[in-house]
Amino acid sequence: MPEGDTIYRAAATLHRALAGQHVVRFESVFPALTRIHEDHPLTAMTVERVQSVGKHLLMHFSGGFVLRTHMRMNGSWHIYRPNERWRRSTRDMRVLVATSDYVAVGFNIPVAEFVKASDLSRHEPVTSLGPDPLAANFDRDEAVRRLRSRPLSPIADALLNQRLLAGLGNVLKCEALFECRIDPFTTVANLSDDQLEQLVATGRRLLEVNVSGASNGMRADSKVRRTTRRDNPAERLWVYGRAGLPCRRCGTSIAIRKHGLDARLTYWCPSCQTS
Repeated sequence: MPEGDTIYRAAATLHRALAGQHVVRFESVFPALTRIHEDHPLTAMTVERVQSVGKHLLMHFSGGFVLRTHMRMNGSWHIYRPNERWRRSTRDMRVLVATSDYVAVGFNIPVAEFVKASDLSRHEPVTSLGPDPLAANFDRDEAVRRLRSRPLSPIADALLNQRLLAGLGNVLKCEALFECRIDPFTTVANLSDDQLEQLVATGRRLLEVNVSGASNGMRADSKVRRTTRRDNPAERLWVYGRAGLPCRRCGTSIAIRKHGLDARLTYWCPSCQTS
């Protein structure tokens, strides 16, 4: 599933390409979107801005509508020049927004809806989110408080609960827990405030590091991610995806386990992560 840094980069790329531009074409396979477009043509509007909120991408239009999309596991946004060949099949197109200069295509997006801008502050999928580490007004104390509200949850599960902390996904969850030397299956109740604060700060830092390139290039679907600060591309992550390989710190074999309602995979070092 795309994480908050991926959605942030996509929003930044889409904003740079589309903001302030008049919409010349809109298409969607979702009947609800096409009905709204027929009643309130987007081709009479401009794109005001594109932003990310956790794992949600919000495209604001001048007519008072916001297009909310969520990528889930396989969705992505691409940007093309007019008449440029798409890198994905046209069968995978779910939403298309075009200006005279660019064509934004949402592929395999499972969740897409128009929300009135005036209703956005009361729209449950957005308002139910926890603090977003990539937001300028991020509240670390509130994030810690929300994590504390799930004392019996393993910390690996709590970090993925978007109502507690918005934007962190499975990769950076594993990487942050490794950096903080925390056992993924320790319950929240067994962690100190200092540990939770360090974990939230680390998760935020990893997200910020991985959006630092958002101003370069036009790849809205970029998924390159690095946590180790090593130059070798083969050494860009500490533990994620490295089951059975030696820990980059101590040499112990990296472990893997499925857990939680969605049977997400967690990678960790049994020797380094003992708290």
